[in-house]
Amino acid sequence: MKYKESETVELKKSTAELKEAIISISAIINKHQKGEVYFGIKNDGTIVGQQIASTTLRQVSQAIAEHIEPKIYPSVTAKVIQNKPCLVVEFKGDDVPYFAYGRAYMRVADEDRRLSAKELENLISRKNHYRSRWESESSGATISKVSAQAIRQFVKRANDAGRINYRYENTHNVLQKLGVVKNSILLNAGNVLFCAENSVEVQAAVFAGNDKITFIDIQSFRGNLFDLIEKSETYIKEHINWRADLSGSRRKEIPEIPVLAIKEAIINSLCHRDFTNPKGNEVAVFKNRIEIYNPGRFPEDYSPEDFIKGREHSVLRNPLIANALYLTSDIERWGSGLKRIYDVCRESGVKVVFKKLKSGFAVIFYRPVTEEIRVKKGGVKVGEQVVRKGGQKGAQKNVPENVPENVPEKRIALIIESIAKNRQITIPALASICKVNQKTIKRDIIKLKKKGLLKRIGPDKGGYWKS
Repeated sequence: MKYKESETVELKKSTAELKEAIISISAIINKHQKGEVYFGIKNDGTIVGQQIASTTLRQVSQAIAEHIEPKIYPSVTAKVIQNKPCLVVEFKGDDVPYFAYGRAYMRVADEDRRLSAKELENLISRKNHYRSRWESESSGATISKVSAQAIRQFVKRANDAGRINYRYENTHNVLQKLGVVKNSILLNAGNVLFCAENSVEVQAAVFAGNDKITFIDIQSFRGNLFDLIEKSETYIKEHINWRADLSGSRRKEIPEIPVLAIKEAIINSLCHRDFTNPKGNEVAVFKNRIEIYNPGRFPEDYSPEDFIKGREHSVLRNPLIANALYLTSDIERWGSGLKRIYDVCRESGVKVVFKKLKSGFAVIFYRPVTEEIRVKKGGVKVGEQVVRKGGQKGAQKNVPENVPENVPEKRIALIIESIAKNRQITIPALASICKVNQKTIKRDIIKLKKKGLLKRIGPDKGGYWKS
């Protein structure tokens, strides 16, 4: 492997250059929040080795801790490279700006440039604009408010992901390891991650058209962040179209928008939101698109394309929350969310737009335009006129020949057409579309089932209609 200096890697011949290395660490961390320094490698990449005594690692670690503010706690290890002993320092930190020997530096290419007073002011301003200290502040809630089930599920998922190596002993220990509790009082991060009662809300709605004038269904979700992710994802999955792929040996259900992209957008929406903003997150299903919105403006001086093209590292508004989601594998790699959404949608032929707003940020999935014609039982096709009994051509669409008695044809048409568009549509949604109460819809469905025109596959929650 050829070692080369970059914006995140610094090479030093020996620890005699420790002061210069500490300046490089502060410069790199101010620009990228993480990096590496190698002792025992010249800046041209030549490996010369570094003499390492029993106290060398501790001396390097102490010097970094003493001369960089705010303090960082790097990993300092000895490593044999091409049969020569070297020293490797890995470091990270999000509390920019960092100062080395009382001065602030910024990494530019492979050089450390001292920041002017104006540049430092701008750096602090950008940090305060995006980075929130809210998650590290006390919530006032005690550990007794934490859901033990949520904690146990977190530990199990994080272990299954291979990102922690400890088991559940008690709630307090887990919260301490995550850094979300202080003196038995939850920080705000711990409160929203593991308590059912908190300030976070997700508003979800299905609209009849392409605007917010008429809605078919509207709901409000509350709970801990893990519950909100699941509820929001389920809501969208229940209100998008699915098609069956019968080309293989087993039936495969394919959504019009990739579920992986939907889930990633929901997680990003909750992870990077501005929790000091009283406005809730939003999930909106329109006829032509799906919008996932979060209150919390995109980082200044960055664009979504910077992250889609991999030009920038993650800028975390809520690092404690992001870390918990990373440990459970809800987040794969910091800063990769938008790229993952973009790549998955491109592979599936789905248009996705990332929109910076004055009030926040939105991910917009455009729903594919599909043919509404599907063959029904008895040869009936959705969206076409049907020849009624007696050979007369009726104007009513989507009505099977063996219609149940005492059920208006228009309502049957609406039910069948709505189910054809969304096989996971809910009873309340059908009632709203047909402009009748839920009891009436339930009676209609029972009659349609008896006639063999409709069948429910799976449970009420998570199942779907088959006609």
